[in-house]
Amino acid sequence: MTEIFKGNFTQQEPIPDEGIEAALEVMRSGRLHRYNLVGGDPGETALLEQEFAAYVGAKYALAVASGGYALATALRAMGVRHGQKVLTNAFTLAPVPGAIASVGAVPVFVGVTENLTIDLDDLVAKAGEADILMLSHMRGHLADMDRLLDICAAQGLTLIEDCAHTMGAAWKGRPSGRDGLIGCYSTQTYKHMNSGEGGFLVTDDDEIMARAVILSGSYMLYGRNGTVPPAEVFERVKYDTPNVSGRMDHLRAAILRPQLRVLDRQCEAWNARYRVVEDGLRGTPGLTVVERPEAEQYVGSSIQFLLLDWSTEAVNDVLSRCKGRGVELKWFGGSEPSGFTSRYDSWRYAPSERMPVSDRILRGIVDMRLPLTFSLEDCAQIARIIRAEVGAVYQSG
Repeated sequence: MTEIFKGNFTQQEPIPDEGIEAALEVMRSGRLHRYNLVGGDPGETALLEQEFAAYVGAKYALAVASGGYALATALRAMGVRHGQKVLTNAFTLAPVPGAIASVGAVPVFVGVTENLTIDLDDLVAKAGEADILMLSHMRGHLADMDRLLDICAAQGLTLIEDCAHTMGAAWKGRPSGRDGLIGCYSTQTYKHMNSGEGGFLVTDDDEIMARAVILSGSYMLYGRNGTVPPAEVFERVKYDTPNVSGRMDHLRAAILRPQLRVLDRQCEAWNARYRVVEDGLRGTPGLTVVERPEAEQYVGSSIQFLLLDWSTEAVNDVLSRCKGRGVELKWFGGSEPSGFTSRYDSWRYAPSERMPVSDRILRGIVDMRLPLTFSLEDCAQIARIIRAEVGAVYQSG
């Protein structure tokens, strides 16, 4: 009998009861705005900032409206100018080049390796074109951060990390987002904590944080934030830093705080599911498993594999066969954007030159979510289905 998977790839776990109760308290108070406080109550958003800063080991954390907003705020806080070039990954999602373009800067795309990380040799070749690298840890894959930092130091590149897919991950024990000047995270529904939309910016730099707080829309109430630079820093920057409002509110902060307390446990649960699928796919003819380095402490909330040098027709056949059996796969090799998948050549607001080596890899990337609503048995079944359908198409080709 042919197996059919019955699960839902977009169904997340419910918000913890503790978060629901905290959200109800916020709604009963009517005080949803982060600066609407009573007496000495710091409010849910400020407390979340303190707790997230402690979690990643940062001096400062700012809770904002989205991960994309955090990225654009990072660039604005650094004083990025119109027309300035910013290096970033060719393999990423649209909010990353979108953040660069939103401040009038120009993305310069750096290639991708078969490990789905930024091509460090290509980074060296292009480093002279820019002063900033906005590094996307795309789909949770961490590059060799030691070598990358050496390149940044040698080439004079300032690093901003896009950690939308690596909250809870680390390289040699260093939390993702803490190697650069600024780390940016997302709490959109399909990320590692779920507030629908939301995000964080973290840094140890006083002036970057002061500018980011004002940019987020603090007015003159920045002393009420959870992690606050010295007052004299705000005095230095407050008159030339615009308000580009993007605050997080107490309601979203209330549902995130309980999730942060169990984040490490959730990461372990994702990794258990990832390993089941990975083990089930190993040895499939025509399919390449993406190997993870020992130095990487990853969070397997999604999984990718490669169908290198397959024809478009054969890949689409695999996608169709798997979908017919209940398994939803996304492909980064399509000529047109589909859903959340798009490529550097899809973003026509960002000029680009062809990268044949990276194009070959992008054409082979197949991607799948692993929500925690799936059991380990579900994951084993999914792997069997993918293995069978990839094998069938490969043998017929």
